[in-house]
Amino acid sequence: MNKSVLIIAPIMLTVGLAGGYWFATSNQVNKASTTITTDKKILFYRNPMNPSVTSPIPAKDSMGMDYVPVFAEQEKPKTRKILFYRSPMNPSVTSPTPTKDSMGMDYVPVYAEDDSDTEAPAGTVKINGTMIQTIGVRTAKAVKTSLSHTVRAVGRVTYDEEHMVHLHPKIEGWIEHLNVDKTGQWVKKDTDLLSIYSPQLVSSQQEYILALSNLKALENSPIEDIRRGAEELVASSRERLKLLDVPEHQLRELQRNHKVKKSLHIHAPEDGIVMKIGAREGQFVTPATEIYMISDLRKIWVYADIYEYELPWVKEGDPVEMQLAGIPGRTFKGHLAYIYPYAESKTRTIKVRLVFDNKELLLKPEMFAEVTIYADKQMDAIVIPSEAVIRSGARNQVFIVREPGKFEPRLVTLGLESNGKVIVLKGVNAGESVVTSAQFLIDSESKLREATAKMLDDVMGEKSVDTDKPSINPENMNHEGMNHEGMKHEGMNPENMNHEGMKHEGMNPENMNHEGMNHEGMNHEGMNHEGMNHEGMNHEGMNHEGMNHEGMNHEGMNHEGMNHEGMNHKGMNHEGMNPEGMNHEGMNHEGMNHEGMNHNAQGDKK
Repeated sequence: MNKSVLIIAPIMLTVGLAGGYWFATSNQVNKASTTITTDKKILFYRNPMNPSVTSPIPAKDSMGMDYVPVFAEQEKPKTRKILFYRSPMNPSVTSPTPTKDSMGMDYVPVYAEDDSDTEAPAGTVKINGTMIQTIGVRTAKAVKTSLSHTVRAVGRVTYDEEHMVHLHPKIEGWIEHLNVDKTGQWVKKDTDLLSIYSPQLVSSQQEYILALSNLKALENSPIEDIRRGAEELVASSRERLKLLDVPEHQLRELQRNHKVKKSLHIHAPEDGIVMKIGAREGQFVTPATEIYMISDLRKIWVYADIYEYELPWVKEGDPVEMQLAGIPGRTFKGHLAYIYPYAESKTRTIKVRLVFDNKELLLKPEMFAEVTIYADKQMDAIVIPSEAVIRSGARNQVFIVREPGKFEPRLVTLGLESNGKVIVLKGVNAGESVVTSAQFLIDSESKLREATAKMLDDVMGEKSVDTDKPSINPENMNHEGMNHEGMKHEGMNPENMNHEGMKHEGMNPENMNHEGMNHEGMNHEGMNHEGMNHEGMNHEGMNHEGMNHEGMNHEGMNHEGMNHEGMNHKGMNHEGMNPEGMNHEGMNHEGMNHEGMNHNAQGDKK
């Protein structure tokens, strides 16, 4: 049995040595190949599932996956400055610090742009190329050009008031005969329209005949005043007949034969068409009776209504074209003659008068027409698409493309607008590009950033004010009732902590757990432990090396129950300590290392 063991043992040892050599050799080869293929400096290792978690050494995550090395040649992720944090559910809610919303969702950080322009106006927005394509941003250039406009309206054909006559008799009487008794009949000036009998006209003729006879009898009188009086009487009688619309030829005939005419002839005062006849033969008429209405339709008027916003475009003299459904294929040309100085209260429109020639008499009063007014061109104006303007009521705004992906909001003053184009009087220069699509989304982001920046400025202002507040005085702090249980002091650096002046008087350390605290480097000089109850405190693991107990008053300290086992008193200077009054009863010095302790000046026990 022993012999077999002795034989097997060397064999196993040999096999183990050979296997170890083979494993070491293959491992060196693998390392060499790894070194060849990964001849790069490893900066750190990154969690494959959470890239924000890194490690300076190789490690595994909770799922057992190896951390991925990050090499020096790889481009380091750019560190971006976080401006603020935004609620994922309500982008208008922001916070200057990381926080969670009511549903427990983390706020999303909003970063400053790497190439941000500190001189960019407030509200400037930077959007990456992918987002520009996603929201459909389109732009157009502002150009200096001429802008024309056409005003379209519905017109109504009517009479030319300057060539329309309403005929009334100057005397009372009866119509004896109508020479023109049909409406629509064309008449020329001085055409005999009708004859009227009037007693007043007969008496006026008789007076005129008497005046003529009297003048003839007195024309040879040697008295000049008598002759002049007779002449004046003839002249006044003749003028009276003329005022009664007695034609000139009837006056000459009356002067020649001295015969009274029973009826008076009334003639047409103008060329035109009889539009209305207000009396018939045998009818008694007065000066209030309209006998005829005659209008010359060789020139007609057209009334059209235009809206208030179109009024700045039009002026008197603008060319006009007119088309009518009743005359298809025919376009009539005219001009704008007058703009009425008032607006219609119901339609909020302004009436304009257009004038057209109608020699062919094709245009009839009360016809409807479509009219087009061609306004003068606005020359050398900076023009942009109307859709680029964001009209908020209080102001007009556009977004200017400062550079690819960066958009600046700018207020503009607008002029006339026509056919989807608008004149910019102030705010945009020729050649600049403006956003014409998705500008409302950009405007929302711009306003949000501007408001957030203002909020952050206010917050920073408040912080600067807080720095002026007086420092906190720990002497007035009440530590009574403070529960340090569960506080983790691990990793705290006490070397920089200044406990000078801290007053522990009245603190109840019974509930304080100092286990694991590292007092190394702490300066207890000047601390007043008077009244502190160390009973129950666990000093295990405390390193008193280097502690200066000089000046510490242990008088009255109860060390009963204290476990000094493992305490290192090396270097403790008990010089000057007064052991009188110290109660060491129950102290366990077993295992204490008093090496290096200086008990000089301690009194000998009697």
